[in-house]
Amino acid sequence: MEKIEILAPAGGFDSVLAAVRSGADAVYLGEKRFSARASAKNFSDEELRQATAYCHIHGVKVYVTLNTIVFDEEFSSLADAIKAAARADVDALIVQNMGVARLAKQIAPDLPLHASTQMSVHTAAGVRALCEMGFRRVVLAREMTRAEIKKAAQIPVEMEVFVHGALCMCVSGQCYFSAMLGSRSGNRGACAQTCRLPFSVNRQKGGHALSLKDNSLIGHLNELQALGVASAKIEGRMKRPEYVAAAVRACVEQRDLGCISDRTAEELRGVFSRTGFTDGYYTDRRGRGMFGTRTRDDVVSADEKLLAGIRQRCKDERQHVPLTGSFFAAIGERAVLRLSDGVHTVEAISDCAAQPAERTPLSEEKCRAQLAKTGGTAYRMETLSVHLDEGVSLPLSALNSLRRDSLSRLDNLRAVWHRYTVNDIDIAPPQPYRPEKQSLRVSVPKTKLGAGFRACERVFVPLFSDVREWERLRREGFSIGVEIPRGMFGREEQIDRQLARAKEAGVTHALCHNIGALYQAKQHGFTLHGGFGLNLCNTYDLLWAEEYGMTDVELSLELTFARVNRLGGKIGRGVISYGYLPLMLCRNCPAKSVGLDCKSCKNKSFMTDRQGKRFFLRCDGNCTEVLNCVPLYIAEEEISKVSTSFRMWRFSVENHVENVENIREIHDFSMLKEKFTRGLTQRGVE
Repeated sequence: MEKIEILAPAGGFDSVLAAVRSGADAVYLGEKRFSARASAKNFSDEELRQATAYCHIHGVKVYVTLNTIVFDEEFSSLADAIKAAARADVDALIVQNMGVARLAKQIAPDLPLHASTQMSVHTAAGVRALCEMGFRRVVLAREMTRAEIKKAAQIPVEMEVFVHGALCMCVSGQCYFSAMLGSRSGNRGACAQTCRLPFSVNRQKGGHALSLKDNSLIGHLNELQALGVASAKIEGRMKRPEYVAAAVRACVEQRDLGCISDRTAEELRGVFSRTGFTDGYYTDRRGRGMFGTRTRDDVVSADEKLLAGIRQRCKDERQHVPLTGSFFAAIGERAVLRLSDGVHTVEAISDCAAQPAERTPLSEEKCRAQLAKTGGTAYRMETLSVHLDEGVSLPLSALNSLRRDSLSRLDNLRAVWHRYTVNDIDIAPPQPYRPEKQSLRVSVPKTKLGAGFRACERVFVPLFSDVREWERLRREGFSIGVEIPRGMFGREEQIDRQLARAKEAGVTHALCHNIGALYQAKQHGFTLHGGFGLNLCNTYDLLWAEEYGMTDVELSLELTFARVNRLGGKIGRGVISYGYLPLMLCRNCPAKSVGLDCKSCKNKSFMTDRQGKRFFLRCDGNCTEVLNCVPLYIAEEEISKVSTSFRMWRFSVENHVENVENIREIHDFSMLKEKFTRGLTQRGVE
């Protein structure tokens, strides 16, 4: 069984040092321009080159995050970032955006791609889809259980699992809360951490209904290794180097020794905690016990004595590369030092020739002592054979120079692991999309529909509806499709069965919000419609969607209309113009923070923020969506000027859907006389 990789976060070079010196097998770090942790220091092109060389010398891999959504006007800069990563010799790119993956394959076809957790992959179907697309590794959603991870790990692609660090309340890649409230996009690395603010459930006072304890699966590390998980990932690129060192040490001890020492456990709790840790997702024990906040006790536990102890442990270089060598010094000839790390062999020759000794000749012991001084490097001299002429003399400065020269040559050889082909790609402005007409589609939470919805081009009803209802709607003249739930955790077999039933009932269209849903619907031969959960936001995304076989797509909620109008590609596209937008997709329901369960909640719960705004919670029995406090509404005269082939109305908490007789009545809903939002269509995101 291969050892599971210990993968450490690095927000800056000091964290790289802490990770490597604590025994990490790999580090992941952000490129300054496109990182889902924009607040971290991140790395310039030159800093990236230096960090990669340092890590490679120590036998440590480097993965670079380009894991944000990217807009069309940023693609020239993105191309430069991909080239810089390839030229720095990094070991993989971690990407969220399919357009980024598409461009990376064109620029550096041999540079491995890892699918970020921001892709929201939480089923084996999603993993299989990415495997077939050529991804080397998939970073799984943090909300998956042991059984779900085990199933995904059976697919022949590397699995990466978060084993320690912060837990977002929302499935990664599906959070729009920070963006919608303050234009700071989590999908762009600018999250304002709205989830850590106070939110009360229903009319109860106080509470933090969106704040979870930190995740820790370190105690399950050996089990994850046995399941076939390739990499154990530590979250925390914005945390201090001492945190990185403590977390890496804990993982290494657990993997190699089967347990964590009391001292290491104390350090782990002290460097960062939110009233303790949780393994609730992995062990399938979701509920109130997973919630927690950062308290005063948590803060003061990270005292200077504890942090100083960790820094002291990491101050010296890790000398873990054993060397074998031979040294030759003959009178009248230049001395030679040969060193090998088992893969590379280097030879250094002295500038001056050895001379007969006038007083004290060079001894074998002195040679060994001087040449074995490898402090401050990755190396330790394990064996050194010394061959000296009798009575030979050589200055100690010559020995030191030979040692420095040979170690430098070894560094140069060890620093370069790959020689990627890097292609120049012309990023030409796309030809804007100009649709002939714009149709109307709706998504509804139930199958009771007013007659007015017959005028819609397509009505997407829940996949988990009664087959007889699908048949009735088709008989009554509705053009229906099924919408696969955004949260599919543990439901692949059920989804497969429902898709088969839908196909038998004559339903052939499927709205899919993630890679796994697309894969399953495609296997059943459905006409594929991409949902907003795919976060498609640039022309390269749309080209990928067309290549994958989608007929049309809903565009990202974070696009302005100006950006929508500049998108290229030929695939049909649309935007949501009405609905309570889902700001979060949660596997652990916020209502559980106060001890409610589905039976007592009856799907009627809501959250209230400090300003008294009410956010509805809508649960499908598997996941909960947190809906915005006001509906999105874009007037028909405005949306008609946007370059889209359809507009989408999303119904969720409305009670009048079945009463709509004329589709024009939508514009007269009483709620629209109250407050509504235009979303991000004008102001956009950071």
